[in-house]
Amino acid sequence: MLKRPEPARPDGAPAIVWLGFIAMCIGMFMAILDVQVVATSLPTIQSALDIGPDQMSWIQTAYLIAEVVAIPLTGLLTRLLTMRWLFVTAIGLFVTASAGCAASASFGELVAWRVLQGFSGGTLIPSVFSAVFILFPNVRQALATTIAGVLAVLAPTVGPIVGGWLTATYSWHWLFLINILPGIASAIVAARFLPRQAADPSELRHLDGLSLVLMAAALTSLELSLKEAPTSGWTSPYVLGLLAVCLVSGGAFIGRSLRRRRPIVDLGNFADRNFLVGSTLSFVLGIGLFGSVYLMPVFLAFIRGHDALEIGMTMLVTGIAQLITAPVAVALEKRMDARLLSAAGFALFAVGVAMSAFQDPRSDYDAMFWPQIVRGVAIMFCLLPPTRLALGTLPPDRIPDASGLFNLMRNLGGAIGIALIDTIIYTRSEPLGQSLWARLQAGDLDTATFVGAPLQAISGHSGSFDAETTALLDPLVQTAASVQAINEAWMVVAALTGCALLSVPFARRPMPA
Repeated sequence: MLKRPEPARPDGAPAIVWLGFIAMCIGMFMAILDVQVVATSLPTIQSALDIGPDQMSWIQTAYLIAEVVAIPLTGLLTRLLTMRWLFVTAIGLFVTASAGCAASASFGELVAWRVLQGFSGGTLIPSVFSAVFILFPNVRQALATTIAGVLAVLAPTVGPIVGGWLTATYSWHWLFLINILPGIASAIVAARFLPRQAADPSELRHLDGLSLVLMAAALTSLELSLKEAPTSGWTSPYVLGLLAVCLVSGGAFIGRSLRRRRPIVDLGNFADRNFLVGSTLSFVLGIGLFGSVYLMPVFLAFIRGHDALEIGMTMLVTGIAQLITAPVAVALEKRMDARLLSAAGFALFAVGVAMSAFQDPRSDYDAMFWPQIVRGVAIMFCLLPPTRLALGTLPPDRIPDASGLFNLMRNLGGAIGIALIDTIIYTRSEPLGQSLWARLQAGDLDTATFVGAPLQAISGHSGSFDAETTALLDPLVQTAASVQAINEAWMVVAALTGCALLSVPFARRPMPA
């Protein structure tokens, strides 16, 4: 492979470097926050633009597909534009697309702007994590990773609060307008204070267009199949067709990339053992992190009937716990083996996820408090040490590509985790409901207590219920069955998160921070 220009560490004062880096972190935070604030207000947007129920999900899907295609291209774009101008260009496009979304008067307009918004936002996250290892010496990387990590996981936590408040207080347009001023400010600061580096225009001449098309086809078909599989069925012709496109185009992309001297994505990074282990941990973290952030609103909205603002207030516990833990994580990361911290973090996170698998239809803030505390404490140990494992031992010229792949793995883990969760909820609710009916008809008082049924109607009962009692119990049983299905999803996510521990022993000990 041809030698690529190595990003030099900046010669400027440390404060100047930090200003540029924090500007990048603000841009990344806005991109991640955007997904959550929009998700909480989809019904409002649907009503305002007269969007059909079957089309509403495309507001989010368009963004996520464009984002997942952009993430692995970060390395190529960094070499082509330099880290400084890639960020400024990306945040500029993100701000423009946000203004376009706010001004949209139709479904088609909104989706088109969301594609541009997703593609530009997709490069911001890996750019920030690659900047950690390019801009800072080892002794500062733990702190920089913590700042980026806290913002990356805080955005999904505060998103429901921000989205619910903006929609209730102002209008849905402000979900996008809030990106404009912080985006412009971060672009100006980054352009002024990020170090100037040498671009490589030859990347454009050597761009492999076919590989780009194959990669986009593979990732797009995978995202679409994961979106449709829970409702259409994993064996439906449409889903199987999408998965076939993903396998064929993905296989062709991998084969072509490994043979080229200048691939658009350097898959050779996976030959590094620590990067492979770190990427595996990133994938599993995606399942646990995205899964838990998805399951809580589902329960609070559909079981407890809370609005977006109430959901956000409940979920804020996780964000507060991770903020309090962040300084501890930084201190320990400087002194302890990243492998040990990763193992401890994932074990604790799995416990925190499993603690949520015992909810009943009346569970609310109090029942969710300690599981969120445990997960919030664990998150920083699931993010910081694996990031060092994956990127900390690579030479600077390989970091932008590697950071794109590392972050892509987390997003793919999240997409697969959410598809698995939806599959469990859709397929398990009905048989679990039938089981609850059978136990109620047998007079099981423990089941009656769980369901919330009147004990006098169940005690000593045997056989079918009359029409009046059936009508009384039916909504309670359906709700309880959904709760049990959600509990099963929590337990599956916990088990998968725990499986991350199997990969840790294969990593080599990285250099201390």
